[in-house]
Amino acid sequence: MLAAALGVAAAATVAATSSLTVVTSASAAAPGGGPKGGSPSIDYHAWTTLTDWRRGSAAGTRVRPGARPGVVIDRPVGTFEYTDPHTHTTATWEYATWTALVRDLPTPATELIASWNARTPAGTWLQVELRAAYTDGTRTPWYVLGRWTSGDASGDIRRTSVDGQGDGRSNVSTDTLAIDKPESGLRFTSYELRLTLHRKPGTDLTPTVWRLGAMGSDIPDRFTVPASRPGEGAGRTLPVPRHSQEIHKGQYPEYDNGGEAWCSPTSSQMVLAYWGREPTAEDLAWVNPAYDDPQVCHAARFTYDYQYAGCGNWPFNAAYAATYRDMQGLVTRLRSLRDVEKLIRARIPVITSQSFLAAELDGAGYGTAGHLMCVVGFTEAGDVIANDPASPSNAAVQRVYKRRQFENIWLRTKRYNAQGQVRSGSGGVCYLYFPTRPAPRQIAALAELGIR
Repeated sequence: MLAAALGVAAAATVAATSSLTVVTSASAAAPGGGPKGGSPSIDYHAWTTLTDWRRGSAAGTRVRPGARPGVVIDRPVGTFEYTDPHTHTTATWEYATWTALVRDLPTPATELIASWNARTPAGTWLQVELRAAYTDGTRTPWYVLGRWTSGDASGDIRRTSVDGQGDGRSNVSTDTLAIDKPESGLRFTSYELRLTLHRKPGTDLTPTVWRLGAMGSDIPDRFTVPASRPGEGAGRTLPVPRHSQEIHKGQYPEYDNGGEAWCSPTSSQMVLAYWGREPTAEDLAWVNPAYDDPQVCHAARFTYDYQYAGCGNWPFNAAYAATYRDMQGLVTRLRSLRDVEKLIRARIPVITSQSFLAAELDGAGYGTAGHLMCVVGFTEAGDVIANDPASPSNAAVQRVYKRRQFENIWLRTKRYNAQGQVRSGSGGVCYLYFPTRPAPRQIAALAELGIR
């Protein structure tokens, strides 16, 4: 099931800058703070290059150059005592920080979602924080958007989101920072990201962070979205391996019990397998040998958010994907299935987040308050070919869903549940996973969507 808060969402008209990763709406901001004429907007921006990292403000960190430059601990600036709310263990950690330059949003936003790529050896962990400026000139506090570790060795902290954060005008729900009352016209106009890297005192261990990014978005509430016509993805299907979450039902209650709770890690593992990245036999030694597809169990364990008590934290899944050799992952929004088609043509599958009643998606056979699946292609008529992990077997995973139905349940921001109550939709949220050195066609497709 979906872990993130499903709230006001956005899609966008796209433009990329030369040195920064940007997606921006072509419309100007309206006087009330929202997009002019109700036009959607989205801005994804990432720090990935040597120049990006060197432009930030370092306190005890340094930039490690190379083919994949990143931020590491140089000389810690102090110590920090942390009591893990999930293990109830108190430990002292050395720390150092890196703070990005302020990112001015091309169009004010109602939501911000951060994502990152890193590796944390045993005995280390990292914290990602965000502080935003409002349209009235004031600022939010520093919000924690994740305390993260790529492992879970004894003595390490437990990977966690942080509940209860808000200032009366905005709040954090698992992995999403959102304006409390978008109808008021209040918006975010800019933001800063801060990394705090931790390690056990007296060691030379360090996390390494290769990518840090955030998405700001704003879109009017909508129950339906404009239909897109089939484009360049029609008639193309990618050979993405098929994994069912349902064959894991009841497995590992400590990681939310398999079954419907594992849609996000199952989708992530399908795409990783497509790129030729799988856990090693040593990695999987902990899994019960009687279980099929142990790599899905592995993905669930290492995406698990101990505060949310589930595996669907959006940035935690992207971060997990990037722990594999030469892989990167991010969370963003796309504006229509035409954007997905660009990626499919470039041989990049797309993991989408949606919620719907059973009657709203023919052939699914179920309804859900939040579910992840992987778009792997399109029929000649433009209908969606999806690897849907909510299937009884691996063989049944690949489905064909009507284009109009799929696009609407994915892109809308409002919906009705089975009781007739208004609930939120993801507004086009997706995960994108791709190699650190994509093929030229993939580079071009990502750049066309404002991603590098």
